[in-house]
Amino acid sequence: MKVLLDADTGVDDALGIMYLAHAQRQGLVDVLAVGTVGGNIHVDLSTRNTLRMLELSGLAIPVAKGANKPLLEPLHAAAHVHGTDGLAETNLTPPRTQETGEHAVDQILRLSREHAGELVLLAFGPLTNLGVAFVRDPGLAKRVKRVVLMGGSTQSGNVTATAEANIANDPEAARMVFLSGAPITMVGLNVTHQTYFVEEDFGALKQIGNERSRFVLNLMHFMMNAYAKFGYEPPICVLHDPLSAGVCVHADVAQCKRLFVDVETDGRFTRGMTVVDSRLKPSSEPNVDVVSEVHVKPFLAAMMDALVWWANLDGGRVS
Repeated sequence: MKVLLDADTGVDDALGIMYLAHAQRQGLVDVLAVGTVGGNIHVDLSTRNTLRMLELSGLAIPVAKGANKPLLEPLHAAAHVHGTDGLAETNLTPPRTQETGEHAVDQILRLSREHAGELVLLAFGPLTNLGVAFVRDPGLAKRVKRVVLMGGSTQSGNVTATAEANIANDPEAARMVFLSGAPITMVGLNVTHQTYFVEEDFGALKQIGNERSRFVLNLMHFMMNAYAKFGYEPPICVLHDPLSAGVCVHADVAQCKRLFVDVETDGRFTRGMTVVDSRLKPSSEPNVDVVSEVHVKPFLAAMMDALVWWANLDGGRVS
C-alpha cells in the first residue's frame, strides 16, 4: 500500500508516525512522502517536528511544507494539548534534513499521477492541503485509491459541542474533500475515544528505561495531563491519529457504515460539524465510509508493539 501522509505533527501525530514506521518495517505499507499543514501548531514547527520524527523512525522520505492557515480564518493551534513545541515540551534537537521546497499540494497532485489508482492519502490534521488539491484538480478524486482521515464525529465534538478539531480548523477545506467524489474513510472522535492508554498500560515502556522510551512516555503523559484538565478520570492518552493509521494499514481493525456526510460551514453553534445522515432513506447518496466500530484490544496491542519497537531503535538514543 502506497501512502502519502498529511500531518500537523504534534503528540498523537508523532505516535502515528511511529506506528507507520513499524508497519513499513514489517512490509505492510510504503510511506512515499509527507506533507505538512498548520493545525496543532504552525506549519514551520509541524514541518520541523515531522522531519525529526521521520529521522528518529528510520523513514528517509521527502517532506513538503503546505498551508500554514485555514482557507478563511486564522489558525487555532492547540499548545495546551501538544505543548509550545508541539511535542510535549521535549525540545528535540533540530532535524538534520530539510523539506524539499515543493508545496504539499503540488506533491499530492504529482504523486497521485505517478501512482494513479494506488495512492492512499492519510490525513492526521486539518484538510487544507487536500481540499486545495481536490479543487485545483478534480480528477484527483479518481486517481487516489482512498482518503483516510482522522476527523469529525458522529456524536459530539471536542473544540465545540458539535465540531472536532481537525474539521473545525478548516471547515471549507474539509467540505471540499468530503464532496470531492473520492473514496473516503472517516475515523471520527466517536471511535478514536475508544482507543486509549492509561498508566497501567505503560509497563513495557517503563521496563525499557532508555532515552527513547522516556520520550514516548513524556509524549503520552503530556496528553494525559491535558485530558485530566478536560475532566477525564483516570487520565487517558487517546490515540486519535494512530487509529487512523491503523485503519489505513489494517482494514480489519474497523467496521464501517456507508453514509452521507457533509460539513457545516455557516452555523453559529455548528460550524465545523460533520453532518452525518444515518437515516434509512438519506436525501443524498452515501459518500463516506464512516468507521462505526473498532477492534480495540488488537489495535492497542499492535500500537504498543510499535512503540516498544521504536523505543529500542538506535541504542535507545533520541539525541
